[in-house]
Amino acid sequence: MALFRLGLLINPLAGLGGSVALKGSDGVASEALAKGALPQAMNRMRQALLKIVPYKDRITVFTASSDMGENVAKALGFTTQVIYGSSLVTHGSDTSAAAVKLREKNVDLLLFAGGDGTARDIYGAVGESFPVLGVPAGVKIHSGVFGVTPAAAGLVVKQLLDGELVSLMNADVMDIDEVLFRQGRVQAKRFGEMQVPAEPRYVQAVKQGGVECEELVLADIAAEAIGLMDDTLCIMGSGSTLAFVMAEMGLENTLLGVDLIKDQALIQSDLTAQALLKYTTGQETKLFITLIGGQGHILGRGNQQLTPALIRQIGRENIIILATKTKLKALEGRPLIVDSGDPELDLFLAGYYKVITGYRDYVMYPVVEIN
Repeated sequence: MALFRLGLLINPLAGLGGSVALKGSDGVASEALAKGALPQAMNRMRQALLKIVPYKDRITVFTASSDMGENVAKALGFTTQVIYGSSLVTHGSDTSAAAVKLREKNVDLLLFAGGDGTARDIYGAVGESFPVLGVPAGVKIHSGVFGVTPAAAGLVVKQLLDGELVSLMNADVMDIDEVLFRQGRVQAKRFGEMQVPAEPRYVQAVKQGGVECEELVLADIAAEAIGLMDDTLCIMGSGSTLAFVMAEMGLENTLLGVDLIKDQALIQSDLTAQALLKYTTGQETKLFITLIGGQGHILGRGNQQLTPALIRQIGRENIIILATKTKLKALEGRPLIVDSGDPELDLFLAGYYKVITGYRDYVMYPVVEIN
């Protein structure tokens, strides 16, 4: 299975104010500690991580130093890389800075322990750029990005590691004004959305059967894919799913070849590997691909035009995978496969990817190299 790159962040001061009746921790951590409050966030994260300790040989934890994640990860035996050195007394700025570092490390999921304020700090730093999941450790938990309990958050990560089809959903980041809250007034505000792994949702909300259902699902996938294109140069891989996306834009498609588009206009059809490199050199480029060959291959079966040099030039973060949940479920838990012809690149590409399965509907799915 693919190595899981788990980002881990703990707000050590989260929830301090609750036990000493301060109704929150924002700006009152010192007062809470003086009143005898005991930090609980590390223990809450530990409860979540215990659910995945049996999988620790398949996980690398990327985290911040000391109580922000390093201590609990190492104590449980996880392979741990510290990517941010936190302050002796942590602040929201430490959470934000560490989250940015984790985004740069291309983690598959950020698991964080805190409350709504911590969620806000992470959202402000990285937005919707990668999936997150909160371990509830704060006084205020109004946001939809948290597991219902620490153990529940750990079980969601376990589902990913078990190869289950875990959907991604957009969840609200909420927070309340703690000053008003301490005065007895509850005033919540929505700050944005982050992507969160949820329980699998295999049944489409489409009642028609057969081809009509498949077409509606593909239409949703196409709508989401088209919305991600912006004015960027886009390589459209081979296969019927990509053909449907092209048709939705009114463009001719090379079913068994690779086409290049920009601004929903066709630039060149059925390109060779050499031509793709020429057109995309120095240009931000997105690659849209789907499952090829019936065995879960996304590279190396029917799309050899997508050479290792091209993939390196594009970057892992610009590979966008499209597939129906029906096709993914038909793999019966088997991972997607990269076989670019370059073992070093294949290893780099391995990991968990967001796969577009509908309009604003994604699942997280593993990609592996076979060497």
